[in-house]
Parts: sequence; C-alpha cells; structure tokens
Amino acid sequence: MRKLNRRALLLTASAATAGLAAPALSQTLPDTVQTRSALSGTTRHNMASFRSHDWRPFFSNLRNGAILVDIESRALHMWQENGGYHLYPSSVPSSEQLTRRGRTRVVQKVVGPTWRPTPNMRRRNPEWPAVVGPGPNNPLGTHALYLGWTYYRIHGTHDTRKIGRRSSSGCIGLYNEHIAEVFAMTRVGTQVLLI
Repeated sequence: MRKLNRRALLLTASAATAGLAAPALSQTLPDTVQTRSALSGTTRHNMASFRSHDWRPFFSNLRNGAILVDIESRALHMWQENGGYHLYPSSVPSSEQLTRRGRTRVVQKVVGPTWRPTPNMRRRNPEWPAVVGPGPNNPLGTHALYLGWTYYRIHGTHDTRKIGRRSSSGCIGLYNEHIAEVFAMTRVGTQVLLI
C-alpha cells in the first residue's frame, strides 16, 4: 500500500474538486483573471493573489497617468494617460502603523537611488548603516519614485522574497524589472492613491 503524504492528499483533493467546480468557475471568473494554469514557469510563487480591477473611477482624469496601490491585495495598478493599464505584484508596509493611505503624487524620479534609513528605522536597528549607495545591496533597488509624503517611495528591490508580502517599513516595493517599466511610464506629477 502506498503511503499518502500531505502533498499527495492535497493534490488528490484538488483534482477531485477541480472537475466539479470547473463549469461554475468558467461562468463566474472575469476575463481579466489570470489562473494558475496560465502562469508561466518563471512566475514566483510567493506573491499574493491579485486580479485587475477597474479603479479608474477613483481618479477624475488620467492626466500624467495614475497609480493605485491596493494594500490588501498587495498590487500596484497603473494607468497611462492614453488609457494603457498595467498590474504588478508588490510588497506593502509590514503593519498598519507603518501604512499610509490617501492621495499624493510622484515628486521625483531617481535611477540608482541612495537609501537612507529613517530616524525610526535607525532607532529600531542601530546597526544599520546611515547611507547605502546605489548597487546590489541597496534596499531601494534600481529605480525609485519619490512621493509627496516624506520617506515614502515606490521602488525596486533586490530581495525578491518581499514581493507579495507585508514586508516594508512603509514603502511600496516592486521587482526591479517591474519598477523599471513603471519608472519609464511615470512622470513627475503622476497621481498616486494608496487604499
């Protein structure tokens, strides 16, 4: 008799219920949902589930584009001025105390940003350096969008384990390849909403 482990049990249960749920799922999922079978082999599995939503009514216009970060689903939604839409998995603040919500704008764009921990970060982690210049050890990754709020950024990260998790000290993190795309489509003045 074959010994059944947890993984085999879950796979057997998933296969059994998938056949029963398939007709209902095909009728209820919107076209924009990316199912697991549609994901490529290079997709990282630590990101939160997310799907596209039409958040455009939250903006009166798309002049200079718009970025909406959904803290709960850990996703960054971006609309270009021409209406083009993009969706990216993100990291979000690790606690409600570090989370800021509301409207702001992109006030500066920096390639190869320099990271300086905030005074609160230094108090919590006195062993951290005061400054980290551009490079592979920089927590801001390759690009950063500075927001109108002091210390808040949308930036890349070299630590890809953070994406899809509550892992930041307040900023919104993206894979370096994704922040490069967002950076190229963003202007100073792009409106940003965190909900």
